[in-house]
Amino acid sequence: MKKLQNIAAGLSFLLLAALIMPGPARAQNPAPADILVVAGSITNIHGKGMNDATVRIFINQEEINVIHTGKEGRFYEQTALPQGVKDGDSTLTMRVERAGYINQTVPVDKILDYGYDKNGSRIYASQTNIIMDNDINAAFWIATGVLILIYILIAAELLHRTLAAFLGGALLLAISYTIGSFNPDYFIVSFEAAMSAIDLNVVFLLMAMMMIVGVTKKTGLFQWMAYKAFHIARGNIFILAAVLMFITAFVSAFLDNVTTMLLIIPVTLEISRTLKLNPIALLMPEVFASNVGGTATLIGDPPNILIGSYAHLSFMDFAQNLTLVCVICLAATILYMLWLFRKDLRAAKVEDIGRTVAALRQEYRITNSKLLAQCLLLLALTVFLFMIHGLLHMEPSVAALLGASLLLVISRVDIVEILEKEIEWPTLVFFIFLFVVIGAAEDTGLIQVVAEWVRDMSQGDLILAMMLILWVSGVASALIDNIPFTATMLPVVAFLTESIPGAGGGILWWCLALGACLGGNATMIGASANVVTVGMADKAGYSITFMKYMKVAALPTAITLIISSLWLLYVDLPHTLGN
Repeated sequence: MKKLQNIAAGLSFLLLAALIMPGPARAQNPAPADILVVAGSITNIHGKGMNDATVRIFINQEEINVIHTGKEGRFYEQTALPQGVKDGDSTLTMRVERAGYINQTVPVDKILDYGYDKNGSRIYASQTNIIMDNDINAAFWIATGVLILIYILIAAELLHRTLAAFLGGALLLAISYTIGSFNPDYFIVSFEAAMSAIDLNVVFLLMAMMMIVGVTKKTGLFQWMAYKAFHIARGNIFILAAVLMFITAFVSAFLDNVTTMLLIIPVTLEISRTLKLNPIALLMPEVFASNVGGTATLIGDPPNILIGSYAHLSFMDFAQNLTLVCVICLAATILYMLWLFRKDLRAAKVEDIGRTVAALRQEYRITNSKLLAQCLLLLALTVFLFMIHGLLHMEPSVAALLGASLLLVISRVDIVEILEKEIEWPTLVFFIFLFVVIGAAEDTGLIQVVAEWVRDMSQGDLILAMMLILWVSGVASALIDNIPFTATMLPVVAFLTESIPGAGGGILWWCLALGACLGGNATMIGASANVVTVGMADKAGYSITFMKYMKVAALPTAITLIISSLWLLYVDLPHTLGN
């Protein structure tokens, strides 16, 4: 027994020794690798995040990891550090690459030691923010050329505007993934970047409001409004046209101008049918008035929403600084449009006014009061949400989608019928691919080149900076959608506001608002409301070509910009400097 106890004690000793003493029979666990956490952002010189950028991390010129930036150009990655990196002889660098931009290599410094994690790895972290400058390469010229090509195809009526934008977007993507796959200089825009360039807020807003208008048409409301408008004018077509322009401008100050045109166009078409009048003589002045009226307030036009959010300007800031000049511009616009379309307005068939009013009262009645009450209730809810969407940090499209969906549910109107007959799909597709093309032009640096030119040309002179921002914004917004241009100009104007003596009062923001909003009137693609109006007129059988639109709108656009220039120089500037 004692012998067995001695053997057991010996085995226990050997087992304990094996556990606590190193030896060839037991391999040691290797020391855990140190961890480097690299985070930061990649932006262009105007602060826009660069998604799809490639970040390569090097230690002593040896690549140890590759990171791709995500939304808003941000990146975050953990990298295992090789042994011996912590000594002073190691060099940690980061190379940033992106198509259309100048590649650059920067040292990774300010590395902080955060101690050990639960696995025993030592954690080092560094945050690096890099600003990239555009490279004027093949991608830049291709994007610029495709944009110009689209305008030529639309202006010369060689292709339908939707097909022209469709072709442009497809070309940019195809070139990027064919030639661009072999030569980075030809990579214009990635599919992901193209999708992110599409402003779904605009697309969904348009679609939802088209649904609301489509259901409302079934109530007879628009026919009744046509009768009331004619009744107020008492048969005077010139007064009727002026009243319609004023109503459109007023409503656009509180709704966005796209929604306003979606509501006013059916009324205008009914009036035109009754009077046997070419509706273009009313539609063109109305859409022009909608853009002028929308300029007056924070929520009236998308560029103003961007400016207000970026510069922290309130609804009352816009109303106090822009309302009066917009009223003057509207008055000038009404007079010009009445003169321009005088022949069309005189050609309207107005015979016995009293009999016509009585006939309209009898024919144009509300046909479904219950459905009308439902439409007005949901429309009021939608408008209310439009007005407070800034407080809720909610996109306007959310309000429109909620109103449209609830209206379709409670009204029991067939959604398939609304989707097939009331949605202007060619208009929506045009917007989608125009956003892609404009996004590519912005991504490759075209819009940035324009913005930098304004900054460099001003050279610290306040008056020169005011006129450059106003007129460059006006011309650019006539050629491209004013939303991406305004977004690109925001940091430029912010820089000039801080650096130019006398600009601290915010006058440059009003220059940008007036230029972007009023300049969009000049062409059919300058503002969203223009595109919608042309699309709905075309569906009703009245074609408005690119050149026809510009022939009508170019001169009054210049007039409103001249009025704005005089207002800024002789009213707003002395007031700003006086404060």
